[in-house]
Amino acid sequence: MMFKRRTKPIKLHNLEQLDELTASGKPVFLDFWQTNCQPCRTMDGIVNELADEYRDSAHVVKVDVRSAPALAQRYRVMSTPTFVVIGPPKKKGKKSRRQPGGPSERWRASGLVKKDQLQQALERNGAKRA
Repeated sequence: MMFKRRTKPIKLHNLEQLDELTASGKPVFLDFWQTNCQPCRTMDGIVNELADEYRDSAHVVKVDVRSAPALAQRYRVMSTPTFVVIGPPKKKGKKSRRQPGGPSERWRASGLVKKDQLQQALERNGAKRA
């Protein structure tokens, strides 16, 4: 096959979908965005590349803050784009921002972020490029 379909980011609409992804044990990369946001459009191509590059070892997810306000509220999103990496629970009594034993927020940034910073955040949490 000459052309392989690229893996696209998962579009999330509710907390239950996110809970299913975090239960897999893979890191979850959340991109909180909205349609009328120019920086979000600028970052869109990079997020699409990440989804394809880390397709086997991480979940790359897009969350439209207007269609999933509960998710934006859970992660205290004040501006778009905001990026959050959620990892499996840490061992050895490390403190996390989520409930004990559950997935924890490992990294966060807002605005225009360089692709290599996003890759580092994913790889520090167990993702590997395909």
